[in-house]
Amino acid sequence: MERNIFTPEQVALLSANPNVANCTPKAITYGKEFKLQAMKDYYEQGLGPYAIFERAGFDLNILGKDKPKECLKRWRKVYKTKGEKALTTESRGKNGGRKPKSKESADIEYLQTKIAYLEAENDFLRKLKTKPKV
Repeated sequence: MERNIFTPEQVALLSANPNVANCTPKAITYGKEFKLQAMKDYYEQGLGPYAIFERAGFDLNILGKDKPKECLKRWRKVYKTKGEKALTTESRGKNGGRKPKSKESADIEYLQTKIAYLEAENDFLRKLKTKPKV
């Protein structure tokens, strides 16, 4: 996968596009409406990735030649497996969309792991002690 680093001018140009929610030198976050429209254009009108992105006002020379194809491939997978709603909710960010573990559950998990380790160590030492000497 080719990774573009966008110049400040390119970031400004991409950010000005109404289909972009956020743009940094390393990443573009596309708008929810654009993702849904892209899926409709793809499935209902039969448009290809490049046509969808050009129609949305993106300069493909800035994005990179593979970006439209990669995005649509990823969005199609999400759309097929999780449905339309999954495209409109952001799962990235803090904790990757997961609930953070509470301090208590993390402590319990740590203690359970430690107990299992100590029990295994005790079993090993018990076997060593009962092993006949040669």
